[in-house]
Amino acid sequence: MNILSKIKNTLIIVLSITLFSCETNVEEDSGIVDEESCDTTISFAASIKPIIDSNCISCHGGSQFPDLRTYDGISNNADRVRTQVVNRTMPQGGSLSNEEIELIRCWIESGALNN
Repeated sequence: MNILSKIKNTLIIVLSITLFSCETNVEEDSGIVDEESCDTTISFAASIKPIIDSNCISCHGGSQFPDLRTYDGISNNADRVRTQVVNRTMPQGGSLSNEEIELIRCWIESGALNN
């Protein structure tokens, strides 16, 4: 096999791998609506705190950073919470519904009010 054939075969393999990895690494629609449709009246006490208490406090209840037991703990870490929830890296060992993720995201992007 000459050098041109080896280069050609190598390029074909690299191209095939590249195309295959792009095709199988497509992000699926998360079902999360864009921020323009957020309800700005989402209540921390009625909507957000129950989600955090049910899904996050078992790990983030004071023994692990961030401490999410209080409004201050949640609001001081709002960007971290939003990122982890939207990326679905938290809660570990569980999952939030698209609606719960959307509530948290919208609440944070609307100012994370203590309402």
